[in-house]
Amino acid sequence: MEINEFIEKFKQLKAQGYVKSLRKGPTGIGKTLETYLGIKENNISLPDFDGAELKAHRDDSSNLITLFTFNRGAWVMNPLEAVKKYGTADENGRLGLYFTMSFKMNSAGLLLYADEESVSVRHIDGSTLVRWRFDDLQDQFEKKIPALVIAYARTEYRGDDEYFQFYKAILLNNTSKDILRESIKNGIILVDLRLHDKGTMARNHGTGFRIYEKNLPLVFSYSEVIA
Repeated sequence: MEINEFIEKFKQLKAQGYVKSLRKGPTGIGKTLETYLGIKENNISLPDFDGAELKAHRDDSSNLITLFTFNRGAWVMNPLEAVKKYGTADENGRLGLYFTMSFKMNSAGLLLYADEESVSVRHIDGSTLVRWRFDDLQDQFEKKIPALVIAYARTEYRGDDEYFQFYKAILLNNTSKDILRESIKNGIILVDLRLHDKGTMARNHGTGFRIYEKNLPLVFSYSEVIA
């Protein structure tokens, strides 16, 4: 689908006012939008804007989404050693590092530290567990989401049925390591450690760099209302 075709179809959808969700639950908004636009589910590319992804957003949504995961070459300490040294036990006694990190020390003595070039997870004892260069984070972000189109919708319930009023679509693209640095420092981008002791190694699900949907425009330098 070309961007001009998307804009025209979205304007037609806007003109319809509230439309009934075509699926129950949290994925209903995406299913409804894609169906009205004539797009196969999870199969949109807008080539005029470097393959922009399409995201449907409820105005009242407090959903967290993962921008990207990244670990390659980032661990300073052996991950298994880090889990055994600083991990906490789950209900089955398995040690893990499952933390949403911040610049304030957590219960395990871990915290984020950032300088101009990188952000790292450190322990109060002075050890550095893992460090990510902002240049690398920018590269990973741009590979995962080169551009984004967000379709905004108001919602209301009529009995058990959810209805959407799609009223605005914006195009977002371009980020920078400066934006990512400030977003992490200000808590806009959250850093989630996700690994546990698997005996002879650490099972790492990939550190998640996550954001609330409503804050997505804050991590791009370009924003334009296109419909």
